[in-house]
Amino acid sequence: MTEKPAIRLQKLLAEAGLGSRRTVEQWIRAGRILIGGRVARLGDRADPEDEVTLDGKKLDLSSSAPTGGHVLLYYKPAGEVTTRSDPEGRPTVFDRLPEAPKGRWISVGRLDVGTAGLLLLTTDGELAHRLMHPSSEIEREYVVRVRGRPGAEALGALLEGVELEDGPARFDRVTDEGGTIEGQGGHSTFRVVLHEGRNREVRRLWHAVGYEVSRLLRIRYGPIELPREMRPGEARRLAPELIEGLHQAAKGGVRGEPAVPKRTGAGGRGSHRFRARGRGSRASK
Repeated sequence: MTEKPAIRLQKLLAEAGLGSRRTVEQWIRAGRILIGGRVARLGDRADPEDEVTLDGKKLDLSSSAPTGGHVLLYYKPAGEVTTRSDPEGRPTVFDRLPEAPKGRWISVGRLDVGTAGLLLLTTDGELAHRLMHPSSEIEREYVVRVRGRPGAEALGALLEGVELEDGPARFDRVTDEGGTIEGQGGHSTFRVVLHEGRNREVRRLWHAVGYEVSRLLRIRYGPIELPREMRPGEARRLAPELIEGLHQAAKGGVRGEPAVPKRTGAGGRGSHRFRARGRGSRASK
């Protein structure tokens, strides 16, 4: 019988649903992982039969399965943090989630504490890594409310690109959803699309052109949209065909636009412009 070749430790633990590659790398750097009693180093390889421990606890790597992970769609409310614990005692998204079928839930990127909307979590650390990697160019779509009424110059700059502290950034698309008259007070609403996930990037882009974001909702991540009937704090398992769509988007080169076109028009308060209007996310309960 041919022995299974050893693979990089980060990949092995990610495929077993124990954490994203980035998280495992942090564990290795902190000296928390041992292989056969020896402190692991970046670049080490292992296989599911090796004795691998985290903080002295042996890890079960037998469930390693690159495409066998589960994916959860969660409607994150504003006020929750996307970490497992918070030194300030704020609620975290993990407080509400159902128990993972295997391993643990790994968040695909983060939403800042003030941002609501679609958050994907998976037990497949390798999938999470590929979805978050810049090379995949996964689209993120938001509905954003800003104070005041931006003019053509500000909107043009957001599309052409502005310089942020961590480099140039821009929106791929900006769609006007209505609001106040230019020069007057009040708020304006826009849909914006970008294909990277830098920290607070949407808010920082608007701030760079002189506008403050008063409300922000993510309604799409790649091919997955936030179903219009979902409520903040609700979680749903994704159907297998939608998980396959995420795997395809994660291969890169396809930004993962939804298969079903969105409705046009700004919509009144009854349609709640801070909820998704698309029909593409057939998440299963």
